[in-house]
Amino acid sequence: MVELMFPLLLLLLPFLLYVAAPQIRKMLSSGVCTSTVQLPGKVVVVTGANTGIGKETAKELAQRGARVYLACRDVEKGELVAKEIQTTTGNQQVLVRKLDLSDTKSIRAFAKGFLAEEKHLHVLINNAGVMMCPYSKTADGFEMHIGVNHLGHFLLTHLLLEKLKESAPSRIVNVSSLAHHLGRIHFHNLQGEKFYNAGLAYCHSKLANILFTQELARRLKGSGVTTYSVHPGTVQSELVRHSSFMRWMWWLFSFFIKTPQQGAQTSLHCALTEGLEILSGNHFSDCHVAWVSAQARNETIARRLWDVSCDLLGLPID
Repeated sequence: MVELMFPLLLLLLPFLLYVAAPQIRKMLSSGVCTSTVQLPGKVVVVTGANTGIGKETAKELAQRGARVYLACRDVEKGELVAKEIQTTTGNQQVLVRKLDLSDTKSIRAFAKGFLAEEKHLHVLINNAGVMMCPYSKTADGFEMHIGVNHLGHFLLTHLLLEKLKESAPSRIVNVSSLAHHLGRIHFHNLQGEKFYNAGLAYCHSKLANILFTQELARRLKGSGVTTYSVHPGTVQSELVRHSSFMRWMWWLFSFFIKTPQQGAQTSLHCALTEGLEILSGNHFSDCHVAWVSAQARNETIARRLWDVSCDLLGLPID
């Protein structure tokens, strides 16, 4: 009897998963931004806003009346997305500007242009990222994951920080990941030259995002600028484009993966929810404060990473 039931269960499993998928997906995609805050007169920058979570985040912020900058490497694609958002929301204040986070010259050029163009900046969402790239380096010689996901956003934030302070109350949202739990900051191998694993390199960079957020929050106390890191969830996006294995896994479990709109909810929660200022420096998942790893709570590592990042980018260490 048992011998007959086992193969029967194997045959039924795909059907059972298909039937249960809506409920499982609902459970995995819990967390919705419930804020009704409107943003007329507010200025927002979203990196990597021409696709995925960034696009959905920008669309919702535009829907609420903000002047939204899509900071993208692919300007042509960004322009198409901007037109789509303008048509969908009726908000014509959706602008595209070139930003390549793998090149500090591009980052500085973006910041220079933005500061000349805008008097205010109320929300900065550091959303762009790369995942599981084959070993490669940025234009400045940084390993790609740490260079784009951490150092690129570190520099961008530094260059826009005075504008954020002048526009206070303002917020910075850094998109991290649950993958930070597998991350470590190896200061002797920050650029992956001694040993390298694409998956772990991504995890290390996501840990760096959380450490940066916490140290930034400490330094910004009393400034009116608050900062948060977020785990968007497992989301259907172009982030896995460098890994055929991850693309296959995403396809296999597509019923259980969040849509980009669902994945944008926690970023929106941290950007919009009133009264969140007292939680500056915290990590969020599904629109709630989330637990982080012991490494991510290490203030000594956070401060050292800050100093090392400044040194690598030629910024003053204070």
